[in-house]
Amino acid sequence: MIRPSASFWHALARCEPLVRRLPMWPAAAVLARALTERWWPLVAPDVRRELVGGTVEVVVTDLGVRVRLHATARGIEAAGGAGGYTVRIQAQARHFLAMMQGDEDPDTLFFDRRLVMEGDTAYGLLLKNTLDALGPVDWRPWRAPARASGLP
Repeated sequence: MIRPSASFWHALARCEPLVRRLPMWPAAAVLARALTERWWPLVAPDVRRELVGGTVEVVVTDLGVRVRLHATARGIEAAGGAGGYTVRIQAQARHFLAMMQGDEDPDTLFFDRRLVMEGDTAYGLLLKNTLDALGPVDWRPWRAPARASGLP
C-alpha cells in the first residue's frame, strides 16, 4: 500500500495551480476505463441497472481536479466537462487514497466533513453501499500466469 509522507502531500498541493489548468478529459477517460475493467464487473447486475444513467463528479479539492463519470450498461465512461451531475463527491487527495486502500471509512470522513457528497441522496447511498460491499479494488496491473515450463 502507498503511504505518502506529509512532504509529498505538501509538494502535491503546490502543483494545484498547474493541475487546475490541465484538461480533465484524459484523466476521466483513464479512470473510467480502470473502473470499467476492475470495478464494474464486481457490481451485481441489479445494482448496475440502478446505477446506469447516473453521472458522478469527483472533485479532488486540494489539486483542483474535477472528473465526471457516467454509468452506462457497458460500464463507466468519461462525461463531458459541462452539465449536471447525479452526485458530486469532494475530498482531498489523501482522503480519496485512504478510502481506496481501505484505510479510512467514508462515513467517518463524511461526518468529520473531510468528504462532501451532494446531489441525489438515494443514488449517493446506493453508490456508497456498493463501494462498501465490494471493499478496496485491486488496482495492481494484471499479469499473465507464469508458464509451467519455466521458460520466460
